[in-house]
Amino acid sequence: MFFLSAVLLWVPSTLMAQPDKTLQVGVRVAPPFVVRNDDGSLSGLSIDLWKQIAADLELNYQFQEMTLPQLLQAVENQKIDVAVAAITVTADRETVMDFSHPFHSSGLGIAVDSEQGGTLGSVLKAVFSLQFIHALMALGIVLATIAVLVWLLERKANPEHFGGSAVKGLGAGFWWSAVTMTTVGYGDKAPVTFWGRLLAIIWMFASVISISGFTATIASVFTLQQIQGHIKGPQDLPGNLIGAVTGSTGALYAQKKHLQQNNFDTSTAAIKALVDGQVDAVVYDLPILRYLSRNEYAGREHVLPGAFERQDYSFGLPAGSDLREPLNKAMLRHIRSEQWRDTLAEYLGE
Repeated sequence: MFFLSAVLLWVPSTLMAQPDKTLQVGVRVAPPFVVRNDDGSLSGLSIDLWKQIAADLELNYQFQEMTLPQLLQAVENQKIDVAVAAITVTADRETVMDFSHPFHSSGLGIAVDSEQGGTLGSVLKAVFSLQFIHALMALGIVLATIAVLVWLLERKANPEHFGGSAVKGLGAGFWWSAVTMTTVGYGDKAPVTFWGRLLAIIWMFASVISISGFTATIASVFTLQQIQGHIKGPQDLPGNLIGAVTGSTGALYAQKKHLQQNNFDTSTAAIKALVDGQVDAVVYDLPILRYLSRNEYAGREHVLPGAFERQDYSFGLPAGSDLREPLNKAMLRHIRSEQWRDTLAEYLGE
């Protein structure tokens, strides 16, 4: 009986150590979990852990780089033996693949433009918004209409103020309509005919309504810009354009919450769209956002404190994989070690 038990325990480890078996390991660059070095080699939280496990189990392997959707599909179709990246355990993924024990837990994070809210950037964004431009155009049309009317009524009887060429007369009329509307009333130009003065009275009262409406429109534009610029947490995401990575849990979150979103192939592309003003925020894995903020986009974007929608990171395995049990045993030994805590500090910071 003892001999039989020893054989059963010996068989799986022997299978794992077959020298002619080369495991296909799918990877996806996602710092700090998978980092491409200057020499083309790979390192990172997930890669370092996998290399330690592979050494313990005496595994031969080769990396295959893929996108996230390709990686998940390759695991599901058993085209690769293990997926090593920043893979979050979800119920939907669990139905088509297996997972190792989680080696790190975090959550989703939000990255915003470092200049959001109350800065010159947000002011300029409001000034050049479509709503602001439409308001200016409407005001200009009204002023031009009044300018034409007063010029037609006054050009003959009042040539001193509204005479001369058509361009000069219309210019004087535009000036008069503008100073009348703003109640400045310099008095340098004034109508003298009955119909001209009647127009002036009507325009004075109408200006009160016009300037009030214009002021309200401008205030709403700047207020809306301030609201959109102050994203302090997930509750502020509705009404903003969200950047997410295709197939990621951040994209699934945005879809579940019915948020307006643009999807990108990589987290780097999403962050670049953020700093270029193409999206208002990026929702993605918090450790990755912090790494990019610290190493690649320092000062250009800001990661909000705190995480939401807990995420457990694991290695992905085809359903029923014989690798799962020995991999889990080796993983548990490593993630409880002092060396693993040093690795976390190296890639994630204190």
